[in-house]
Amino acid sequence: MTDIRSSRIECLDGLRALAAIWVLVGHCLLLTGWRVPIVGEPDLGVDLFIMLSGFLMVFHYQLRQDKEPWQRPETWLKFWTRRYFRIAPLFYVMLLLALVLGPYLYDCRMIIDDFLSRSHQAPERYLDGGWKNIVAHLTFLFGLVPDFAYRTPLPDWSLGLEMQFYAAFPAIMLLVRRFDWIRSAGLVAAVGCIIVFALGRLSIHFPMPSFLALKMQIFLCGMLLAGVVHQSQPRPYLALALLLAALPFGGDYGLEKLLVREVLVAGFFALVLYRMLPGAAGTLARAIAMTLSNRFFHLMGELSFSIYLIHLLVLQPVAAFVISQYGHGLAAPLRFAIVVAVVLPTVTLLSWITYNLIEVPGQKAGRFVVRRFGRKGGAPALESVKRSA
Repeated sequence: MTDIRSSRIECLDGLRALAAIWVLVGHCLLLTGWRVPIVGEPDLGVDLFIMLSGFLMVFHYQLRQDKEPWQRPETWLKFWTRRYFRIAPLFYVMLLLALVLGPYLYDCRMIIDDFLSRSHQAPERYLDGGWKNIVAHLTFLFGLVPDFAYRTPLPDWSLGLEMQFYAAFPAIMLLVRRFDWIRSAGLVAAVGCIIVFALGRLSIHFPMPSFLALKMQIFLCGMLLAGVVHQSQPRPYLALALLLAALPFGGDYGLEKLLVREVLVAGFFALVLYRMLPGAAGTLARAIAMTLSNRFFHLMGELSFSIYLIHLLVLQPVAAFVISQYGHGLAAPLRFAIVVAVVLPTVTLLSWITYNLIEVPGQKAGRFVVRRFGRKGGAPALESVKRSA
């Protein structure tokens, strides 16, 4: 079982890498017209990212709780500062690039949609450079407004969702401190279900599940896993997580996708708690966890945020070029193979550059600001913990 005193989680890097590659490959499949079940569903890769986020926030809360008590508002401010500097620097750069390239990317997407006989993407998603849209994205409020939730060429709807989760996280953890994990998670999930029902009754539709209530149950799955690490009886936690993962809102979820989501939850529990599994199951889970922690997966895990945010800016022009040059002369599997062979290494290289030039300096700036908070408040800030997803 993962040692909560350690800031390294054995399988985490690999899971982050797999989630990023899943989203990239899934979009490559969608934009080249090759249908592959499960792998071709990038929203499931996003669900894995969301579970990882829920896990990490609780895991780091447990690491810091002695030095940074969550009853103090200063701790909340430090938490929000860390998360802002983790997300914002790269996002702002990519947002500027996406707005500049918007008309070109829209032309590329028109080529793809025409070839695949699909309805065209909404022009405003690529062409809206208005101040309202820009301000909504700079402030991360766009996920709260259906008209702005899906209005750039980036897959950034999930970033607005993440920021809403960060805003709510301290209050959720105080609820857990007052009651317990099972009752608190059940209460939060129930509130989320009520809000989703109210949205339906009011005919409020989000083009992507960028509103927290639509994905709160998936965040809770990861949070429950982190909460169970020191428990001797993990079964109630796993049972509740599986129940939450079966809730069908937050996207287009048929039975197949819901079953895959159940497998993701069960697999996540097994990889983190493999020491509690008997015999061959524990041995297999440990071997997978160790593989996912090797140097390759560690690197790809570090680059996962950049890969996620950058990949559509590269993929759409490459897919449009292959389609316009070769069209029906290539079978869909070959079309996909060519596109992914170009896109994956290109995006990985660009992600390595942006990670070192933007993400790492941004995180250092966040730690500097947090240390200033610590000096002003008279309490030392916790140094150098494992960077989260």
